[in-house]
Amino acid sequence: MPTAPPVPEAGSGHLPRSAPSSRRHRGGTADRVLLVRLGLPLLSLVLFLVLWQVVAASGRWSDVLVPSPAKVWDAFIDVSTTHDGVRGYNGKLLVEHLAISLRRIGIGAGSGILLGVLFGLLMGSVGWVRALFEPWVTFLRTLPPLAYFSLLIVWLGINEQPKITLLAVAAFPPVAVSTTTAVAAVPSSLVEAARALGASRWEVIRDIVIPSALPETFTGIRLAVGVAYSSLVAAELVNGLPGIGGMVKDAANYNNTPVVIVGIFVIGISGLVIDGLLLWLERTALPWRGRG
Repeated sequence: MPTAPPVPEAGSGHLPRSAPSSRRHRGGTADRVLLVRLGLPLLSLVLFLVLWQVVAASGRWSDVLVPSPAKVWDAFIDVSTTHDGVRGYNGKLLVEHLAISLRRIGIGAGSGILLGVLFGLLMGSVGWVRALFEPWVTFLRTLPPLAYFSLLIVWLGINEQPKITLLAVAAFPPVAVSTTTAVAAVPSSLVEAARALGASRWEVIRDIVIPSALPETFTGIRLAVGVAYSSLVAAELVNGLPGIGGMVKDAANYNNTPVVIVGIFVIGISGLVIDGLLLWLERTALPWRGRG
């Protein structure tokens, strides 16, 4: 008479045969994902450098227009160190230029982001305020920074005030618009339920409106930082040295293309790092976002 296969006893330490293969499958999948995430960016970087070197070596353009990667690297070393008695670029090291620009972005864009969040909460909560100010915020959002930078110089001079103000004005609209939209989209049923339970207006805003609006607000903050970075060179057009944008503008005046490219790379890479930090902060503060 046929008998059933033996069943492993509890605590015997025997596992189903499929478990090791399942773990190996999960481990292999994780390794492939990690390889794709790290390998593809590195591969694209190598291909970019190879293509750049081929274009520079073709001789179709002069070194002034298209310097080779080696010359750009030499320029990076020069502006980052003291060489032949010259300290960096215009007496400041590259890291010092970057730190000064980041300070301007931190103060300017930070002020614009804070005002944008507060104003967005107000416009999203009060209908007549939104109707009154939203067209002006949209008008400001469509203006390129150079359109009003000259006016800021006339009003505020050529020192730090116009630069910081320009970055604040550039960062304000994206946050204000995204926060306004998010606040207006908060389900009215949640607000009414909170009020029915005796919550005050401030408690409704603190416990219902702000948590609901945070995801879109974070998106607006990331956009605002990107806009501020794209406005950096414009903000440092006048009296921008020291500063990474001022370094790029000054080097362009003297056809120092390698230093210009170094500045562009530094602005882009530092922008990627800051955006990554903001994305990490968003995932930490809002762990539920993106989950079904």
